[in-house]
Amino acid sequence: MGTSISVGEWAIPREEAIPRVLELHGGRLYALAIRLCRNPQDAEDLVQETFLQAFRKWNQFEGRSSPITWLYTIASRVCQRQHRRRAGEPQQMESLEDLLPFGESKMAALPTEKDDSVAQQVRQEGRERVGEAIASLPVTFRLPLVLKEIIGFSMAEVADILGMKEATVKTRVHRARLRLRQAVEAGLPLKEGPPPLYSRQVCLDLLRAKQETLDRGVEFPRAKEIICERCQTVFATMDLAHEVCSEIGDGQLPEHLRKLVLAQMSR
Repeated sequence: MGTSISVGEWAIPREEAIPRVLELHGGRLYALAIRLCRNPQDAEDLVQETFLQAFRKWNQFEGRSSPITWLYTIASRVCQRQHRRRAGEPQQMESLEDLLPFGESKMAALPTEKDDSVAQQVRQEGRERVGEAIASLPVTFRLPLVLKEIIGFSMAEVADILGMKEATVKTRVHRARLRLRQAVEAGLPLKEGPPPLYSRQVCLDLLRAKQETLDRGVEFPRAKEIICERCQTVFATMDLAHEVCSEIGDGQLPEHLRKLVLAQMSR
């Protein structure tokens, strides 16, 4: 993830550094907060608390990690503390078996490239469904997913921010992605699917390979003569959910919130 601020550049007075990072990353941090919190006020509280802690703990940053990783580490801890005080949060996800897209007789009917207006409608509805699906995730899955898919950190960076093993982060992000894929598919018409071309294990291996390409931000080989129609549809809905997450991250910090954070730091 590009930060626009190097560790060396971070070696400036906090009165200069924190307002600068607020301008550069306040919008993305607010986008994270909106997806993590149950209401806009909680999101604003998270942003304020994160920047105020960064300001107060300035002398604790030792430059061993990216300054932006340090900032999001503070934000994740604020989020986790907030959610310890919240009731009604989802506590569990479906089992992996329930999330896997195999064994159904029907499959999603995706719009063709010629159906441009239909594709735009599907994308807009997908955006709403993905947002709802993210909000329905337990915070232990929501936080790594948002850091990876919306903010754009690597798996290793997310693991560093959350103090987890990278393998644990991968497992949670992969399962959360399957939930978002289901949300996209739920808004599409269904059609009778062809019989599977391969065994279930082959499909699982292909799905695992698809997840790995999303992890690394590279294209998945589109070999239609190898990948069956069912898997192509599954991967297309995963791609749509992934693209929607990327768009969600392009947020802006509300002006009143920016002024409030700066005012609190000047006290």
